Amino acid sequence: MEAQALALIEKLYSRLESAHQEARKKLGRPITLAEKILYSHLKEWPKEVKRGAFINLMPDRVAMQDATAQMAILQFMVVNRDTVAVPSTVHCDHLIRAYEGAKADMLKAVDENEEVYNFLSTSAQKYGMGFWKAGSGIIHQIVLENYAFPGGLMIGTDSHTPNGGGLGMLAIGVGGSDATDVMAGEPWGLNNPKLIGVHLTGKLNGWTAPKDVILKVAGILTVNGGTGKIVEYFGPGAESISCTGKATITNMGAELGATTSVFPYDARMAAYLKATERAALADLADKHSAELVADPEVAKDPKKFFDEVIEIDLSKLEPGWVGPHTPDLYRTASQMKDAVKKESYPDQIKVALIGSCTNSSYEDITRAASIVEQASKRGLKVKTSFMVTPGSDQIYNTMERDGLLKTFTDAGAVVLANACGPCIGQWKRDDIKKGEKNTIVTSYNRNFAKRNDDNPETCAFIGSPELVTAMAFSGSLSFDPAHDSLTDASGQKFIFQEPVGKELPPNGFVSGKSGYLAPIEDAAKRKSISVFVTKDSDRLELLEPFPKWDGKDFVELPVLVKAKGKCTTDHISQAGPWLKYRGHLNKISGNTYLGAINAFTGEPGKGLNVLTGEKGISFPDIGRYYRSKGQRWVAIGDENYGEGSSREHAAMSPRYLGCVAVMAKSFARIAETNLKKQGLLPLTFVDPKTYDLIGEQDRLSITGLTALKPGGEVTLKIKSPDGKEASAQLKHSMTDEQIAWFKAGSALNQIAERLGTAK
Repeated sequence: MEAQALALIEKLYSRLESAHQEARKKLGRPITLAEKILYSHLKEWPKEVKRGAFINLMPDRVAMQDATAQMAILQFMVVNRDTVAVPSTVHCDHLIRAYEGAKADMLKAVDENEEVYNFLSTSAQKYGMGFWKAGSGIIHQIVLENYAFPGGLMIGTDSHTPNGGGLGMLAIGVGGSDATDVMAGEPWGLNNPKLIGVHLTGKLNGWTAPKDVILKVAGILTVNGGTGKIVEYFGPGAESISCTGKATITNMGAELGATTSVFPYDARMAAYLKATERAALADLADKHSAELVADPEVAKDPKKFFDEVIEIDLSKLEPGWVGPHTPDLYRTASQMKDAVKKESYPDQIKVALIGSCTNSSYEDITRAASIVEQASKRGLKVKTSFMVTPGSDQIYNTMERDGLLKTFTDAGAVVLANACGPCIGQWKRDDIKKGEKNTIVTSYNRNFAKRNDDNPETCAFIGSPELVTAMAFSGSLSFDPAHDSLTDASGQKFIFQEPVGKELPPNGFVSGKSGYLAPIEDAAKRKSISVFVTKDSDRLELLEPFPKWDGKDFVELPVLVKAKGKCTTDHISQAGPWLKYRGHLNKISGNTYLGAINAFTGEPGKGLNVLTGEKGISFPDIGRYYRSKGQRWVAIGDENYGEGSSREHAAMSPRYLGCVAVMAKSFARIAETNLKKQGLLPLTFVDPKTYDLIGEQDRLSITGLTALKPGGEVTLKIKSPDGKEASAQLKHSMTDEQIAWFKAGSALNQIAERLGTAK
């Protein structure tokens, strides 16, 4: 571990005891682990110390993946600082498309993305960031192996940043503008989250895996049950789960809408730190271990300290699946046979995929390999397409040394690049036609329609790597490997034995840092580095500031889109082939709301241009037309608007095309913050039935903006084409600072004004 990083952690640890004591004094009670980490990172104590109140924090680190880093860095360049204020890293993992296999896919990615990789690497070097080249690994796996530490606070421009909670860290997914703030030395703010305690007892056994814990929790809490909350795991069951298993659980906590998830420091974390060449950090954490867990009173009476408590006995937990189309539709593996019949899911599995940032640890790989070895000994090959994604060079190199790569490939698996690939829609799939209903099984974290392969009819089910691997040999979604038999090459029936794995490699990890460029410490050398963005590029575009608010109410604006049902960030700003335009706001705005379901027609991505009367026009084309005419507009969402990824393009693109406000029944946390950052008004219906009042050709006015204040409301006036009018109230969650963002046109404008670098 780098000496400078260790020194920063040592400095933090030296003040933990006093910070926690002050928190106990102010709250008048013992505190949880989440509270310990939050309150030890406060910029200053707020006037009100309560859950839900706004707090300003000073994170220890920033991590960015290549798709979101482009816009974050472009925004950072506007601030005009010489170097980042906190340790920051860029990870090239999202732009590598899975198709033929690791080697061919990597060559293609480097060729296609040369301009972007050059921009990211030179800007990282110029501004003092660490840079991980394409193929080095997935951001969250790299962070766990190198940067996450107990008691730390990190933000990352990816919704699955909470993976770091497996090492006792509050790691929180944010938009790129949040990262820009922190890299510029600004505090990062959020509403002090409520707390959900998950009390784990017993011990995982048989086919159950850490993945099954989070699948069960997702089934209990649903996709918005964690919104505005931190999930804190505790109890004897937590201690029985490996560090990487804990990371699997916290990673997928993003599917609950949770701010983040965290486990207390224990011996399993110390073992992982030592195995990943951070023994000095493990020793340091051991010395301060009392500050890296909740106070003892919390476990004795958790209902006193958490807003909600969930009890899970790991010994009684069964292997399970979630899906399709949502990560909270939970069923056990033994229930799937009936579910297939009842719901008419395609029983034949087309593709089985394991790995990803959620499940590519050495333990995951060895447990899956134990299933492959059993099948191979009986002469079986996989019956489906089977793809394996190692999480990092370190995992890949260790798999290769230990013969695990050969175990998988001999059975018919294709090993993909150390990148996100199919998990985030970077998958060139030619085994089906678009619109063909089919089933895939994965060990990934997200399974919205079109998420993995851009096909709305793909039914994606998520389970543990070992469960997915067993399904690859059965080829049937109805198969329950714990109870059902297969026929081997000699015609004999057999049932898989329970999977077994190794928590850590007995011979240690093989280093995986060949693709890493360390930050340049020499200021003069950094200054000499040039970052070029060519004027005719279709991949990168320098930013122009969004316009300031004109100080007037919004009057009689058209509705570009009224979304029905799920309107995730995938619906608002699709990934897949659009990822290549993440650094070009004009280009990527061509995908705005393409996945949103029009509440008036039921058709995705298309609506009515109220200025011309044309129907069936794509939402981005309507938006561009409105923009060309200087016509501002609004968008309407349903429940949990913006669920899913942290991508700020889902806020920037509507803003670029002329959106001024988004009204919804409720918002996902990151999406709501991203809207505020870009100078948009995220407004919630006081009465959810107001959603039903809004017609396709109505004109909407938002009044009371001049009196905008925290905790206040504004008035919505709805004017129909026939002249009828209705009004309703809208509420918001903006603080004084966030209202200042709105007035300035964006948070970036406001920072630039304060630093004197505004154009």
